[in-house]
Amino acid sequence: MSLIDLKLTEWTSCGGCAAKWGAALLKDLVADFPVSTDPSLLIGLAPFDDAAIYQVSDDIAIVSTTDFFPPLVDDPADFGAIAAANACSDVFAMGGRVVMAINVAAFPEHFPREAIATIFEAGAKVVAEAGGAVAGGHTIRNPEPIYGLAVQGVVHPDRIFRKGGAQPGDVLVMSKPLGTGLTLATGTPEQKAVAIAGMRTLNRAASETLQAMGDAVHAVTDVTGYGLAGHGWEMAERSDVRAVIDTGAIVAYPGALEAANAGARTGGDPRNRDYLAGHLDSTAPAGPEALCFDPQTSGGLLAAVTPDAAAELAAQGWWRAGVVEAGAAQLVLR
Repeated sequence: MSLIDLKLTEWTSCGGCAAKWGAALLKDLVADFPVSTDPSLLIGLAPFDDAAIYQVSDDIAIVSTTDFFPPLVDDPADFGAIAAANACSDVFAMGGRVVMAINVAAFPEHFPREAIATIFEAGAKVVAEAGGAVAGGHTIRNPEPIYGLAVQGVVHPDRIFRKGGAQPGDVLVMSKPLGTGLTLATGTPEQKAVAIAGMRTLNRAASETLQAMGDAVHAVTDVTGYGLAGHGWEMAERSDVRAVIDTGAIVAYPGALEAANAGARTGGDPRNRDYLAGHLDSTAPAGPEALCFDPQTSGGLLAAVTPDAAAELAAQGWWRAGVVEAGAAQLVLR
C-alpha cells in the first residue's frame, strides 16, 4: 500500500483527544492514587494539573507529561505533527520550555513501515520546533495505530502557570479557534485543512507571550479532550470562581459552528457534559453550547488575565472567551 492510498482513520475506531476516557471517571480513578509526601513534587495528582512538576534546584523544575492517541487524520505526516504538538502543549500550558521527548507508539504488524517512518519524522520535526529533541521511545504491536510522546521540559519554580489563580475581573482569552472535532467529522476537505494547520501549530509562541506578561497572567490551561467547557470548569474549580463563557464571541474553525447548529455532535460530547453535571449554568443556544463541549485535539491556551493584558493579546490574534466573576465555582455558558 502506498502512502497516497493510505487512510489512517480507516485503521481505528476513534482518534485524537476524543479517544480519552471521560473526565468524570478518570477523576475518580486518580482520587484513589496515593498522595506523594515528597516536597519537591510541586504539582502531582493532588490536585492534578496539565503536567507534573518536580523541583531539582532553586531555579529549575522539571515539567513532565505524556499524551498519545489513535489517528484523527488520514495523512501520516499530519498525524505525527499533530500528536507531537499536542503532547508538547502541556509543557507550554505550565509556562515551561520543551527540552526532550520520548516516542510512545503502537502499530499493527502489517502496518506500512513507510507510514511509521513518516509519523516519527513529522513528530521529531515538531519537537525540534518546540525547542527539544526526540531522544528515544518504545513501540509495541497493537491492532490499532497509536502515537504520541512523553515530553520533558523545564520551568522556573516561581514562574509556573497553573489552572488555579483566576481572579474576579479577569478576562478569559483563547489562542486558537474551537471545533477541531466537529470540523474533522463533518467539514469539507478545505475546512479540514484549516483545522489541521491549526492543530499542527505549537502553543510555544502563545506560552512565551503569556510568560512575558508576568503577573498580569493569573491562570492558564490548554483546551484539549474535555473541550472549552471541561477545561474552563477545571480553572473555575481550582480558582473558586465563576468562569463565564460568552458563546456569541466564540471563534471557530470553518464549518464547526454550522455543523453544531445543524445538530452534529462528536462522540466525546456526552462524556464532557457528564463531567459538568451539577456545575453548569447554561442559557447558550444549542449550537454554540455544543462547540464548548466538542473535544479538541492540540487546542489553544485558555488564560485568565487582566483586562489590559487581554486587550494586548487581542491585538495579537487571541479572542475573548469570557470573564471571571466572584461566586461559588461554576462554569457559565451565555
